[in-house]
Amino acid sequence: MRRFGWAGVVALFLLVAAFAFGMLSRQQTSRSESGTPIEARLIDPHVGHDDATSDSPATRSFREANASLRTAMEIDYSGDADVDFMRTMIAYHEGAAAMARIALEHGEDPEVRGLAEEMIRVQEAEIVRMRIWLANRPARSR
Repeated sequence: MRRFGWAGVVALFLLVAAFAFGMLSRQQTSRSESGTPIEARLIDPHVGHDDATSDSPATRSFREANASLRTAMEIDYSGDADVDFMRTMIAYHEGAAAMARIALEHGEDPEVRGLAEEMIRVQEAEIVRMRIWLANRPARSR
């Protein structure tokens, strides 16, 4: 068997040390400071949102739009990738148009307002196009 020499020994030591450090780091991040597993801690939906009750009207509107979008994106999948794509994208585009309307209602920057108006026009046109495609799509038999 061939001798490794000092360089080989040092390289092996560094490899083992890096592996051990990685394993120890993983253990530290999987537990909170109190030692309670992360999965066992209560989840506060407002963590990171300071005081959600004091959100501005725009923030509340965006939160509601995002929640509606998440719900709308949960379609009943058909197994037809084309149909499922179109149905999901309709929900996505409706959500984008809703957020653009919020920007128009609450925003002040002329550039943002112009972009929001353009997005509404484009998203609504694409929604119409996708609905027409779906209406003209013959049902597939499996």
